[in-house]
Amino acid sequence: MISDRKLEHLLICKNYDVEFKNKKTGFEDVELIHKALPEIDKNEIDLSTSVFGKKLDSPLFITAITGGHPAAKAINKQLAIAAESKNIALGVGSQRAAIEHSELADTYTVVRKNAPDCLLVGNIGAPQLDLADKAVEILDADILAIHLNPLQESIQPEGDLDARGYLDSINQITKRVDIPVMAKETGCGISAEMAKQLVDVGVSYIDIEGAGGTSWAAVETYRAEDRYLGETFWDWGIPTAISTVEVADAVDVPVVSSGGIRSGLEAAKAIALGADSVGMALPFLKHSVSEEQLTTFIDRFNDSLRIAMFLVGANNIEELKNSNLVISGKTREWLNERGINTKKYSRR
Repeated sequence: MISDRKLEHLLICKNYDVEFKNKKTGFEDVELIHKALPEIDKNEIDLSTSVFGKKLDSPLFITAITGGHPAAKAINKQLAIAAESKNIALGVGSQRAAIEHSELADTYTVVRKNAPDCLLVGNIGAPQLDLADKAVEILDADILAIHLNPLQESIQPEGDLDARGYLDSINQITKRVDIPVMAKETGCGISAEMAKQLVDVGVSYIDIEGAGGTSWAAVETYRAEDRYLGETFWDWGIPTAISTVEVADAVDVPVVSSGGIRSGLEAAKAIALGADSVGMALPFLKHSVSEEQLTTFIDRFNDSLRIAMFLVGANNIEELKNSNLVISGKTREWLNERGINTKKYSRR
């Protein structure tokens, strides 16, 4: 049943409109301040980052996409080859199916086979303490992600709606595995309060995965007999730009900004707001037709990020983090209401 669900998710994401309808990421309210005299050489801009234990050639993460169904093996192989060739990080989908059904393990092991030096991120759910060791072993993971998906669980017919004890389980997982643990939402964002709780129980990295990109309420709507709940909560969540600021402002751990990011320009905004890297999932799934399409997509992303950095005079990611920007509109209103003074990002 789990394997069939994974295939349904893949087909729905590939073939249907699953993105937010009315809520945007918030990056439309963020403007980097243009430098007419950047005083740097664009060709010498360094996109590399090493905050996740390995030096990566770009701050781009391919965030959790798939696994757990035979059809996912070819996709994960292509993603792994692309990630390895471009030296960027790669995450897989929930590993529960492979742990409970060994015949599906190769839909994940194919990743490390084709990406021996890549930064790989495993994936289990918050209550799945008993799966943690096997998840790390199957993938030979560098980081273990714990996905948080209460909205998806609420909409899908098979959803687990008892979320009691999740923080304690996450704490036990961080103590049990010998690699860092990342907490990641699945499209609804993470608030400052939740980020503090996660760090307090031992989480080393946070992928905020905010609202504005793929809506898992939307995905589950296509699977449901009654679409009322999915359509009602289709646009639920904290917009990505807002969640990025809340989390980066609240905790001192590396932050991945993801959820609706579609270009290097939006990535530059996210990093200037405090993120250490950025993640994308759906665009990579859409481009997984061939390895050439994937690598071309990564190259285009990196070039647009490099241009954004050139236009603000940033030689590297750390300098980009200190770039001047202005936050306006609903994003500023939300952040100000939450006690964050957005004027500090103008850095004047």
